[in-house]
Amino acid sequence: MGFMDHKKQARLKRKKRIRKRITGTPEQPRLSVFRSARHIYAQIIDDGQGQTLVTASSLEKDVKDNSELENKLATAKFVGQLVAKRALGKGITKIVFDRNGFLYHGRVKAVSEGARETGLVF
Repeated sequence: MGFMDHKKQARLKRKKRIRKRITGTPEQPRLSVFRSARHIYAQIIDDGQGQTLVTASSLEKDVKDNSELENKLATAKFVGQLVAKRALGKGITKIVFDRNGFLYHGRVKAVSEGARETGLVF
């Protein structure tokens, strides 16, 4: 097992531990964040239905066309704001945050801060 395998296994172990306690309900869906080396993805999920309600990522045209985003941290915050706007548009105000096994700092933290600033409660 290589070093990267070990890091991924550790994250997946943390994810499993977190998901034991966190589930998205129709009243309070789950905001799941995934971070890759280049991009960041956020989706709001109702686990009861097994359905993604809202999604946003750094791959979208809105994000790529925004020239103010000079680094990955700013992009992550913008993705958080984008997912929050879309959720509020669908009438979702309260969520539970799922960091997906990633440590709560840097880009993962930026997504949650962007979502909170825009009006999501968690």
